[in-house]
Amino acid sequence: MRAIVRWAHADLRANRGEALFIVLAIAGITASLLLAGGLLQYAANPWQRVFTESSGAHVWIHTRADERTSKLTDIDGVKAFSGPFPTAPATAEIRGASVSLELRGAETEPPQAARPLVDSGHWLDNRVPNGIVLERSVADALWAKPGDALRVRGSDGEYTTLRVVGLADTAEPRFVRGVRPGIAWLLPSQLHRVEPDTRRVGQTVGLRLADPQDTDFAAQQAVTLIGADQVARVSTWEEARAETEGDNRLLGLMLGSFGLGALLAAAIAVTGAISTRVRGHLPDISILKAVGFTPGQVVRAFLVEHAAFAVIGVAIGAVVTETLGPRIPGRIGDAMVLWRELPQHAWAPLATALGAVLVIAAATGLAAWRAGRVSPIPIARGAVKSGRRLSRTARFALQLRTPPALVLGWRGAFHRPARAAAAVGRLALPLLMITIALGAWSTLDRFESRPEDVGLAAELRAKPEGIDDATARKLLSDQPGVTAVYPGVEVAALVPGQTRTITLRGLGTSEHPYPFTIAEGRTIQGSDEAVAGQGLLDLVGAKVGDWVRMTVGGSPIVLHIVGRSIEPQDNGRVISTTVVTLREGDPALRPEFYNLVLARAADPDTVSTSLAESSHGGLELRKNTNPADQLSAARGVIIGLVGVLAFIGLAELFTVIAAGLREHGRDLLALKAIGLTPRQIAAVIVTSTGFIAAAAALTGTILGVLASTWLIDLQGRSSGLGAGIAQPPSPGMLLLLGAAAVAGAIAISTLPATRASRRRLTDRQSDVM
Repeated sequence: MRAIVRWAHADLRANRGEALFIVLAIAGITASLLLAGGLLQYAANPWQRVFTESSGAHVWIHTRADERTSKLTDIDGVKAFSGPFPTAPATAEIRGASVSLELRGAETEPPQAARPLVDSGHWLDNRVPNGIVLERSVADALWAKPGDALRVRGSDGEYTTLRVVGLADTAEPRFVRGVRPGIAWLLPSQLHRVEPDTRRVGQTVGLRLADPQDTDFAAQQAVTLIGADQVARVSTWEEARAETEGDNRLLGLMLGSFGLGALLAAAIAVTGAISTRVRGHLPDISILKAVGFTPGQVVRAFLVEHAAFAVIGVAIGAVVTETLGPRIPGRIGDAMVLWRELPQHAWAPLATALGAVLVIAAATGLAAWRAGRVSPIPIARGAVKSGRRLSRTARFALQLRTPPALVLGWRGAFHRPARAAAAVGRLALPLLMITIALGAWSTLDRFESRPEDVGLAAELRAKPEGIDDATARKLLSDQPGVTAVYPGVEVAALVPGQTRTITLRGLGTSEHPYPFTIAEGRTIQGSDEAVAGQGLLDLVGAKVGDWVRMTVGGSPIVLHIVGRSIEPQDNGRVISTTVVTLREGDPALRPEFYNLVLARAADPDTVSTSLAESSHGGLELRKNTNPADQLSAARGVIIGLVGVLAFIGLAELFTVIAAGLREHGRDLLALKAIGLTPRQIAAVIVTSTGFIAAAAALTGTILGVLASTWLIDLQGRSSGLGAGIAQPPSPGMLLLLGAAAVAGAIAISTLPATRASRRRLTDRQSDVM
């Protein structure tokens, strides 16, 4: 063991630069993985982020009276209280949209526990006494933004005009139309102005527990202390988290794929760096064997040395990330601050560190085992023919007076096909993952800029309230900015077996069919025809061309599925036909709403405001949900992951350059011997690296486009949205990525190539053996 340690120490002293590079590469890759983990947690679980940053409450108690909430201080395990807040039910209206609210009286200083996170506008202020802060989900339902005037109606039917001063996120269960009211905060004086009847004013209090596992017990204690007859509703953090996890499934799948790709790229980069360094020690291995080292001792020597590299590099990467990560400006710094507070932080960094050490140990063991089989006589290796003649193509290129740097650079890059393919593959993997990330970015752009391509041809939905269909249709058709009006109706239907409920929708008529986005088959052309979302096809086990029988209100209806549509609502469990077809089974059926297709230049807010005014409140308008709204958080994460993958690719590029210089040492001396100048030799090395980078860029972008399309469509199918939503990156973006990779490789290889070209002919004995 002493001999192994002494050799490792001597090797470190003789190759300090290589050792420093390996340690820094391991540290950088470890830091990249930790940053990627923090970014994924930040984006894939927004509810956890809000809960942690706001010191969210684990239990919310909604009471009908206020005289007994003080007894909640007797509950064991309560770490902090939020409230109690006076609360009252109300209805809010703006631009024709109407929602139910739970108004909460709050002070100008936000509570410490369960603190609403204001991300737009500001919190309540005495200088704006009629100000109101809306929870984000209810604000989205109202299309409200800071500065809007909101009409709020209490139990007496009187309207009070309030000014929206801010929008806030909270970790409580969100607004669900017809199921759960949205939350809004206003000054207590304004709450009693909206709801003057004190008998309808209750209280809401939040309990933050020391141990989240005690949630059920604490809720039971709270109900017992207050009295079951005085408790209107109890909600817990588990309910809120379960709701949001379902909504973020698509985002989680997408980011999870990026995370696995980054992990694989990092593992391959580390493996390549270690293997290249071990191969560079072949002359030393021969000497060690000549003085009596066994193959097992050779393997142990490299394992000891590189295990030390791994421990030091992983420790440096982890310490730097934990210390400086939260100080990075922007989304990455915010993610690292949040990650420290998450439960996963207790084990994720340690698991990453152990995984990195194990990967490095495995890579070292494999490379050292192969190196241990090397002959102890170096001259035997030198006597073996190490190269091949120039190919016929290369000789023809020289005859055409092609610059020698290009011809010899091509030969230097690919004269060993197996090693060249390995280098191209390792360098192409980060580029492949970056291309997939760019594909996700392009798909998000498609959702936002061309919603008609992803099943959202109609941006607005109008529902008549107190006016007849003829009046509503005329108002909608005459509205500037509205290009088409399609009547619609939705009913709940039971699938065959009557075990699940789906949405049966009628849209448009035979004369004016609705512009569904068809990914497979065709659109509706006749009676009894329908198109279905991927989620419905999976649910009933059907495919395009099948007939499906379902039950609506006890009456059977049979439809012929002629196409698969991109369906963003209800997880794709929607089957759509025309209103005329549904009316055949129920002649009394009338349109419940109208889908409005707007001109490209029309502003939805302006159109909805104008319709609300012209109908005098006779139309309730709301915006159709776009899946891009829940995926918008991924943009910042995609940028961060591209940076992480770029760093991993940079580390791999250094490995490729070092391997090229080491493997072609004899070629460099031969080039000098035939008269090439140092500048020409440097050009050969740089060109060789550029060819490797170009091949990697071409391979990575082509495979990345194919992989991104497949992955995004796969995620679309798993979420019920359906395949056909992927948008590959534009050719210009791919060309820019490839050009950046090649230019970076050339720039980085210039300095080591220049230094190598100035070496003396007999710098190393192994080069002339």
